Amino acid sequence: MIDAVQIGDNHYDQEADQVIRACLDLDKPTSFFLYAGAGSGKTRSLVNAIDHVRRTAGRRLSLSCQKVGVITYTNAARDEIKHRLEYDPRVEVSTIHAFAWSLISGHNDDIREWVKVTLKARIEELTAQIAGTSNKTTKTYQDRVRSLESRQRRLGLLDGVKKFVYSPTGDNRTRDALNHSEVIAITSEFLTMKPTLQRLLVSLHPILLVDESQDTNRHLLEALLAVQTAYSNSFCLGLLGDTMQRIYTDGKVDLGQGLVGWALPKKVMNHRCPHRIIKLINRVRDEVDGQAQMGRKDKPEGHIRLFALPQAGIDKATAEEAIARKMADISGDDAWVGPGRQFKTLTLEHHMAAIRFGFAAMFEPLYRQDRLQTSLLEGSSAPLRFFSKEVLPAVKALKADDQFALAALVRDISPLLAPKHLRAKNDGQMAQLRDAKNATDALLAVFSDGHEPTFREVLEVVGKSGLFAIPEVLLPFTTPDEPARFDSAETATAFEAYDKSETSAWREMLDTKFEQIDAYDRYVSGSSPFGTHQGVKGLEFPRVMVVISDEEARGFLFSYDKLFGVKAKSDTDRTNEASGKETSIDRTRRLFYVTCSRAEKSLAIVCYTANPEALAQTVVARDWFAANEVEIMRP
Repeated sequence: MIDAVQIGDNHYDQEADQVIRACLDLDKPTSFFLYAGAGSGKTRSLVNAIDHVRRTAGRRLSLSCQKVGVITYTNAARDEIKHRLEYDPRVEVSTIHAFAWSLISGHNDDIREWVKVTLKARIEELTAQIAGTSNKTTKTYQDRVRSLESRQRRLGLLDGVKKFVYSPTGDNRTRDALNHSEVIAITSEFLTMKPTLQRLLVSLHPILLVDESQDTNRHLLEALLAVQTAYSNSFCLGLLGDTMQRIYTDGKVDLGQGLVGWALPKKVMNHRCPHRIIKLINRVRDEVDGQAQMGRKDKPEGHIRLFALPQAGIDKATAEEAIARKMADISGDDAWVGPGRQFKTLTLEHHMAAIRFGFAAMFEPLYRQDRLQTSLLEGSSAPLRFFSKEVLPAVKALKADDQFALAALVRDISPLLAPKHLRAKNDGQMAQLRDAKNATDALLAVFSDGHEPTFREVLEVVGKSGLFAIPEVLLPFTTPDEPARFDSAETATAFEAYDKSETSAWREMLDTKFEQIDAYDRYVSGSSPFGTHQGVKGLEFPRVMVVISDEEARGFLFSYDKLFGVKAKSDTDRTNEASGKETSIDRTRRLFYVTCSRAEKSLAIVCYTANPEALAQTVVARDWFAANEVEIMRP
C-alpha cells in the first residue's frame, strides 16, 4: 500500500504540471520552458500534459485535422511516449529528423535550389584550393579533386531529380536522397525564411513539445523560436529539458535565456537517486546555476565512493574488478560481484569506450568532424551502416561458410541480383548469378591467409565487383590513389599537413582495420559492456561505475583533472570564461553530472590521474566527497 509520504512525494511537483496544463489552452496558448533535472519525471509530465489536451481539446483537434506535435531525441523515447499515449492519432510523436522531413517533404523545387546553391559554393571553394596547390601528388590534393568530382557529379544529376527522398532510419545513399545534416539545415533555413512554412507548421501543430530541448540542433531550435515569436497568440512551443544535461556540441548554449512572456515551471524532486548521490550532483552544479534537487523520503541514503588511481603502471581491468568487490562490501550489495556483470560501467567520453572496445582508430578521424559526429554516435551514418549492415554480415557468412545466410543477404540487397537486372537479361541470368558468386569470392579472398584488410581494401574490392551499392561519400575511394612522389621525407610531411575536410576524415578512417566495424556496431547498438553519457541519457541503473581518464579521453574538449582541481585552468579557458564562452571544464562538468545521476543505489567513481593525492584532497576540500568516501589505490 502506498503511504502518505509516497503520495506526497509523487505529487510534490504538481504545481509545475498545473502550469504546463494552463499553457496548453488552444484559445490562449502560452509557450513554456520546463526545467527538469535528472530523474525528475520529465517524460511523465509530458505524457500527463498531452493527456490533458486529449481530454479537453481532443475532439477539436480531430475536427480541425490538427495534432499535438512531440519531438523526441531517440527512437526508443518516441516509441515509449507513443505507447503511453495509446498510439492516439491526434498526437504526432517523431524524432527531430523525422519531424524536419515532414515539414519540407514535397518542396522539391525549393530543396533542389538549396542543394544547388550549397554545391556550387563548395565547388567554388574546392576549385580555388586545387588551383592554389603546386604539388599535385599529395593525398590532400587527391582528396580535394575527388571531392570536387563527386560534387560536380551530383550537381550535374540534380536537375534530373524530380522528387527528393529521405529516411530518418535509412541509409539515404541514392542520388535523389538527402542526408541527415542536409534535412536539418534545409528545414532550419526554410522555417526562418519562408512564412508559408511557418504557417503550415502552426496549422498542423498548434502545440509543439520538444523533449531534450537542450540537445536539439541549435539552428532548428532557433527557427522554432522564430515561429513562436511570429505566432505567439496561436502557437504553443513547449521546451522540456535541463541545460546541465546538454551533451551534444550542436545544442543551443543559451537555452532558456531571453524567453519574454514564457512560463518557466520547475521540477525539483529527484525520484531516481538516493540522497547521497543527489547531494553530490547538487554540489557539482551548484557553481553553475544553483539549481538543487531534493530526494524522496522513501529513498535510502545510498553509497558513493571515489577511487583515485595513477594513470601509469596499473592494470585497469584488474583494478576495476577490485573496486567492484570493494563496492560490494561497502554497500552490502553482492550484485556488484555477482555473475553477469550486474553493474553498468559508464565512460565520460567516447574515445575511452572506443579505446577499451577496440575501434578507436576508425572512430577518431570521424569524431573530429562536427558534421559527422551525430550520425557517428547514433549509428545512422550511411557509410558506416554500409560496412556494418551489408559488408560485415557478408564477411561473417563467408567466413562461416553459411551459404544460406549469404544467399539471402545478396539476394535482398545486392544490385547484381536486383529483379530489374534479372528481368532485363532473361538470357543471361546464369551470368548474373556467376557475377554474384565471383563478387563474394573476391570479398572472401581479401581476408585469406590471415590478412587483416583495411576498410579501403574491402571497399575497393566491393567497388570493383559491384556486390553492394556504395554510398556517395565513399565512391571517390573505390579506386587506388595515384602514387605520391616527393624529393624527401620532409617535403612529404610538409605537403601532408592535416586537412580538416570531411573527405580527409573518411580517408583516414578507411586506412584503418576493417575488423573494428564489429565492435563499433555493437557499441552504437547498445550491446557492448560500456556506455557513455549519450547512450544512457534518460536511463537508470542500480549500480554505476563511472570511469574517468584524461589520457584515454585524449584531452579532446574535456579535462577531468581541471574539473577536480588537479590542473589549473588554461589561458584558453580563462579567455572563454571571461567572454562568457563555454570552457572544457563546463563540458566536463555536464558529462560528470549526467553519468553520476544515472545511479539508483550506489555509485563508484574511478579516476585515473597523474596526481591521485591532489585529486583526493581537492574533492574533499570542495565538499564533493567526505574524507572517508575517497580512497587512493596503488598498483
